[in-house]
Amino acid sequence: MKNSNIKNIKKEVLSDNWYTLNKFTFDYQKPNGTWETQQREAYDRGNGAGILLYNKSKGTVVLTRQFRMPTYVNGNEDGMMIEVCAGLLDGDNPEDCIRKETEEETGYKIGNVKRVFETYMSPGSVTEILYLFVGAYEDRMKIGEGGGADDESENIEVLELQFSNALEMMGTGEICDAKTIMLLQYAQIHGLVS
Repeated sequence: MKNSNIKNIKKEVLSDNWYTLNKFTFDYQKPNGTWETQQREAYDRGNGAGILLYNKSKGTVVLTRQFRMPTYVNGNEDGMMIEVCAGLLDGDNPEDCIRKETEEETGYKIGNVKRVFETYMSPGSVTEILYLFVGAYEDRMKIGEGGGADDESENIEVLELQFSNALEMMGTGEICDAKTIMLLQYAQIHGLVS
């Protein structure tokens, strides 16, 4: 249902260099009934998907490590982030996207995935919806080295960690990526890995 407190929306493209940064000017009706004109910027990079790969019998999870410039310029000393495998949908449905990203980034070819969340990760500034999944993996599913797509300059390191170590790394701040924390906590709450 459309919000009747919003009208006269005007959109101006500020940048379309990497993704698209839009400036929106609109009228907003306040609770007292008066209208005011507001402006907001929204970064549109498309929607994405992420997955926590887990192996219950081994007690392990597969994560990735890669350089993230936005974290580097905001105080992350080396810019490296430990995260679940993730990527943009690029026209795929979330399930197909995450299977493709899993193979590209981790080298595992998985079939069954379970969607557990749909979330806005930064709703004050980014339009992206992130579809989050969990999926069981076994050693026999490893068909490649992973590392990301050659044409995307990802340079991804694949990490197979004990689940208990990954949980500890959240406490020490070594894992500070929101989607990864959410999926690790989901796995812990639902007993996917011990």
